[in-house]
Amino acid sequence: MTIQLSVTLIAVAFAALAAFGILTLRKTMTSLDETNKTLGEVRNAVHGLTREAQTLIHNANQVTMDVKGKMKAVDPIVESAHDVGEVLHHVTSSVKQATSATLQKVDEQRAHGHKVNVKVK
Repeated sequence: MTIQLSVTLIAVAFAALAAFGILTLRKTMTSLDETNKTLGEVRNAVHGLTREAQTLIHNANQVTMDVKGKMKAVDPIVESAHDVGEVLHHVTSSVKQATSATLQKVDEQRAHGHKVNVKVK
């Protein structure tokens, strides 16, 4: 009778263990199903973001090319402005030199007591 009782208790314990094991496996399967759904949603979101990022990069490349083209178009204008600045600098230098020379002659004539008449053409 002890053996039968022991076998019965072992059978009941095994049945309880099997029942808890089944419940645990069901919860695990539910968690895995939710994880698979979440991963699917993440994949869809990543694919959407990837498409948006590709579009953004394409648009940025187009804007960059447009800006480069406009800069090339403006380069001659900037170079011309630089050239005009150099010409104005040379003209200003020449006028300064001419003025200095004239003032020096005027000072020399005044120093000798001469009357000075300056005519500008």
